[in-house]
Amino acid sequence: MSEDNDKLMGDEPVEIPITDELDLHTFRPREVKDLVPHYLEECRERGILTVRVIHGKGSGTLRETVHALLRKLPYVRGFNLADEASGGWGATRVELAPK
Repeated sequence: MSEDNDKLMGDEPVEIPITDELDLHTFRPREVKDLVPHYLEECRERGILTVRVIHGKGSGTLRETVHALLRKLPYVRGFNLADEASGGWGATRVELAPK
């Protein structure tokens, strides 16, 4: 496989913008365990203290993975499923402690 094909296949790191929303649909499940804590840390660095994590409705496996991660992070003040206007049980609203 050529170097160009490797880049197309996702071997190169992709820089994602840090906002108050993280959509996990574009990531592989195995990336989530590292991605979520790093993303939330970056949000704190920028003063973003409320973040919506979109995990989708599906079977609930990804939601449970995200919630398990959030329970372990000392800078997470709390989290709950988003209201219907913000994705319902397909998204989680996370409150972060300031840096």
